[in-house]
Amino acid sequence: MSISASDLRPALAEDVKLTRDELRVVLSDGRTIAAPLTWYPRLLHGTPDERADWRLIGRGSGIHWESLDEDISVAGLLAGLPSGESQESFKKWLSARGKGTKKRTK
Repeated sequence: MSISASDLRPALAEDVKLTRDELRVVLSDGRTIAAPLTWYPRLLHGTPDERADWRLIGRGSGIHWESLDEDISVAGLLAGLPSGESQESFKKWLSARGKGTKKRTK
């Protein structure tokens, strides 16, 4: 059986769950994909309330955290791509939060 390009449908996010160490995304095709939070420093350094405050964007093609100014695409997750943010940009963001370079509390 051959599959044409028109038969392909992108997997979309339906639900998001975060643990202390992991981002888990439930996809519309029934799969669940997980990535370590260390791939996404803003999520890693976010508070539990900030992490819980997400919304789907692009009809589920991505996830947005307003208070953390973080966007993660489903395509990037499926490709195994960690955050592309530079260390300089992340350090500015972290400093603006008033946390400097301190480790997060558990």
